[in-house]
Amino acid sequence: GLMAIFAEFAACKQNGAEVDSAEAQALVAKLQAHITENYYTCTDEILAGLGKMYVADERFKKNIDKYGGGTAEFAAEAIAVYCRKA
Repeated sequence: GLMAIFAEFAACKQNGAEVDSAEAQALVAKLQAHITENYYTCTDEILAGLGKMYVADERFKKNIDKYGGGTAEFAAEAIAVYCRKA
């Protein structure tokens, strides 16, 4: 599910990967595909907004950071990089 992907983001960050690394970017693509398959069509524009919300909304941030401090920030930055490339 969605939270499993955030757990992967946490592991990615803990392994010292950068937000623009292939691993982190692959996770963003995986997140986007998961949302599209299970909820609604997640365009890059929607994804960019979600990324911002993951850090701006305290409930989201707290939930995501359960996997490790800074995970929400890391995921949000990886999403921003991904959407800029698109």
